[in-house]
Amino acid sequence: MPGNAMLSIRMPDETREQLEATAEAHGESRSALMQRYIEEGLRMDRHPGIVFRSGPAGRRPALAGGPDVWEVIQVVQNVETRGDRAIAEAASWLGLSAAQVRTAVEYYADYPAEIDSWLARAHAQAIEAEERFRRQQELLR
Repeated sequence: MPGNAMLSIRMPDETREQLEATAEAHGESRSALMQRYIEEGLRMDRHPGIVFRSGPAGRRPALAGGPDVWEVIQVVQNVETRGDRAIAEAASWLGLSAAQVRTAVEYYADYPAEIDSWLARAHAQAIEAEERFRRQQELLR
């Protein structure tokens, strides 16, 4: 079972001050922010082309200059083809290169639970929006 090990790190005063200011601005502890930066940095090193974005629903992995990984995976899963043809078809639908789609698929292969969670949230929100629309239409009859 993984534990939490203490890690001591030396850094220039300016870097520490920026870290503290950013942690305060985000409402995070300095330790939590450092942990997030290290984890995200390691993931970005392992998956070039992946970045992390903040938003109302939280931080999520995305393609640099492109959509969120979960959005790419949703399209890949919904095309009728499989394998390399699915990559090409998804790329065409999304206006991305096949290499970008493959980057998202490779990230998904390493972190499926994370991306599946985003897919489930998006699906639940879509169902909720559809139900709300139908209720509104009923009121307008």
